[in-house]
Amino acid sequence: MVQTILRRDEVERATGLPRSSIYDKIAKGEFPKPVPLSARSVGWLESEILKWQEDRIAQRDAAKAAA
Repeated sequence: MVQTILRRDEVERATGLPRSSIYDKIAKGEFPKPVPLSARSVGWLESEILKWQEDRIAQRDAAKAAA
């Protein structure tokens, strides 16, 4: 199975988060870790970013249902 790897600018667009927030959330264990692509570049698996988005939506919906 071939997986799509997103570069940081694509992840920023997909999540609406700036670079600093992405790396802060990674450090806190709240965001998928990047995959090393070379000595100086990383990317994120699209499937993991989609799952992260789905989890945020589920949290929002659960909070709405509880209110």
